[in-house]
Amino acid sequence: MNALLFGFVVVVWGLTWFAIKLQLGTTPPEVSIFWRFFLSALILWVGLAATGRLRVSPWRGHIWFAALGAALFCLNFLCFYNAEGFVASGVVSVVFSMASAFNVGNQWIFRGVRPTLRVVVGGVIGALGVACLFADQLAAAATGGRAAIGVALALAGAYCFSLGNLASLPATRAAGDLPNAIARAMSWGSAFLALEVAARGLSFAPSMQPVYLGALIYLAAFGSVLGFLAYLALVSRIGPERAAYTTVLSPVIALALSWALEGYHWTQWAVLGAPLILIGNVVIFWRRRAR
Repeated sequence: MNALLFGFVVVVWGLTWFAIKLQLGTTPPEVSIFWRFFLSALILWVGLAATGRLRVSPWRGHIWFAALGAALFCLNFLCFYNAEGFVASGVVSVVFSMASAFNVGNQWIFRGVRPTLRVVVGGVIGALGVACLFADQLAAAATGGRAAIGVALALAGAYCFSLGNLASLPATRAAGDLPNAIARAMSWGSAFLALEVAARGLSFAPSMQPVYLGALIYLAAFGSVLGFLAYLALVSRIGPERAAYTTVLSPVIALALSWALEGYHWTQWAVLGAPLILIGNVVIFWRRRAR
């Protein structure tokens, strides 16, 4: 089950980078993200009510729901969408993979969970592999200016994602189960985004272009509802530091789409990077299998 959840998240989230790109330039990022999580929350609320799984949670639990919504369904996506205005989506997906390292650090800082050597080595190998895949774009980003702003925004988004991982466990306990926690957190995230849209005086009307709407449906139903349910279930089963390694592998899917649909050319660095990512994955999960 862990392998199925892991593979599902990698593929679904790997495809979201291209779906996000299809939304850029037609609607302000804040509006696109609002509709993504408003629809996601609606799907979850309807599904929970229809299946009789809707639970009542204590009011104090909303502290964790709001924290999870702000970190995982608001701030990190604001950072990622805006980062792509400064650097290529490939660079953003590479920086997103740093969430695995942030998770290890945050587990140590906030919970006193010292990372094992195997987890650290596997994460470093995998992150090095992703860096090789996008070596040319990372080199361009290192020149500073607008590219540096984009990388900084992407790093902030990855760190917010990591904080959301930490908030997911107490939020799930407060809600009684994972779907109820995510429905409440997505509702809070949508509320925060609505305030952002209103404060900036933007229109809530999204683009009605078929491509935009198709991307929105995919991002809401698959990238958000199914993707986050699977990911946070993985967090509860194998821990945040290992679950976040999905963020190291998902850029490989994004790269394959770029090659097939955007004319990406494989370089010698890319040929080196792909095996390194797979090796890093084996190193991290070998310990898990040995238990």
